[in-house]
Amino acid sequence: MKKWIAIIVLILIVVIGYNYIYQDHRNISSEAPEFELNAISIKNEFASNSVASEKKYLNKTVAILGEVSDSSDKEITLNSSVFCQLIDSLKEPLKMDSQIKIKGRVIGYDDLLEQVKLDQCIIIN
Repeated sequence: MKKWIAIIVLILIVVIGYNYIYQDHRNISSEAPEFELNAISIKNEFASNSVASEKKYLNKTVAILGEVSDSSDKEITLNSSVFCQLIDSLKEPLKMDSQIKIKGRVIGYDDLLEQVKLDQCIIIN
């Protein structure tokens, strides 16, 4: 009897562990943003106190408003301070200095380039 209980407990631990490690991937494009701000303000927050900013924003969905300072088919930089990696390639090139709003997941801050990094980004407008 003890043997069966031990086997059942072991199976439960394996199932719970597997479900914890292999969670479903988040669909950032369908999530509502937890924060909405502009590119300059989020960059300034990270530059002044990166530890507190990482606790606040890391792995969170955010909507960022800014001007396009650089773009390629899968990447956009807003105000030279927020780097966004897009989910899909751009269908048409973006005009430099045009205002756009992007939603994505914050993955960190690059101290060297002084840029906030986002991935899984989509253009909202």
